Formats: sequence, C-alpha cells, structure tokens
Amino acid sequence: MHRLWRRMRQNSYTGEAMGYWGYFAVAESASPLGGLACTQATPGLTLSRRLSGDWQVWEHPAEPGIKADDLALALAEETGRPAIVGFVMDSDCVVIEAADSSNGAWTACLGPKAMAGYLAAEGQQLEDWMLTPEQAATHAVNWAHLTGRLVAREPLAEVFQKEADPFAEDLFFTLLERLSLV
Repeated sequence: MHRLWRRMRQNSYTGEAMGYWGYFAVAESASPLGGLACTQATPGLTLSRRLSGDWQVWEHPAEPGIKADDLALALAEETGRPAIVGFVMDSDCVVIEAADSSNGAWTACLGPKAMAGYLAAEGQQLEDWMLTPEQAATHAVNWAHLTGRLVAREPLAEVFQKEADPFAEDLFFTLLERLSLV
C-alpha cells in the first residue's frame, strides 16, 4: 500500500501551491515515542504535542520511507497500547492506520471523496483500500475501548465522512478528540 501512496504523491504535483504531506504517529508511553526502538529508524520524527495522560503525537513532515501500517503495529507492540498513524496527503485527506497488539490493524481515511479521487487517478477504488465510514467508526469505538475510553460511534462516523475544510490535518485532530485522547 505504501507504494501506492508514494505514486499518488508523485502524480499529484501540478505546479500549484502544495498542502501538507506528512505523518502523525500517536501512541501512549511514559517515555518519548521518538526513543522507542520502532521509531529509531525514522530520523526527523519530532514531538508535535502531548495529549491527555501519556498520549503523544509525533510528526514527520514530508514523506520518508515510512510504512504507516507497519509503524502503527510496531508502536502498538512496543508500547503494549493501541496506536494510530495518520498519513496526510496534500492537506486533502488522511490515511488512518490504527493498530493494537491483540487485534492487528485496520485502515480507513478522513476526507473520503478526496481520497477516492487520488485512488481513481491510480485506477483504484476507495472500497478496495479503506473501511467505510461506518465500519471505521465501529473499529474506532473498539480501539478506544482498548485505551479505557468509552466513545460514541455516531460522532466518529461523522468525522470519517467529512471532507477537509480547509485542512485534513484538522480532521485528524478532530478524530483524536472524538477518541477522547485530547
């Protein structure tokens, strides 16, 4: 899947002003996420902000050789807690890779119409890669439960259905709020 995102980024250059391309890695740890074995291979990963408790958001602008699904699983395994990695694509949409050490990973997106456009340009369909907003919300509720939080499904489904207005990064942080991490 990572190769698909890399191709989509390369094909999106139009000479117009570019939005943000980059990663946000979110996990709970008493020590800095940047010091974990699974993040050592990602130079340039920096603390973006701290959330409630020991939850941290680390950021890597631009596109290194990060495989978001691998990073989410590695963070979950190393911390023993659920993790989320969001890959922001030109501030239009976000690929969400969420994982926990017992159930594995799931993939969804924020900004589904924009994501469908990127995928269509590659001859792909959204349904081939992403959960529907309703499915993603169900997975997100279960994911939050593993963090000790009870969250409502409907507000999560709404966030998975929204388009960026104006920035997909804002949708990502709205998702974190709806997961009660903020």
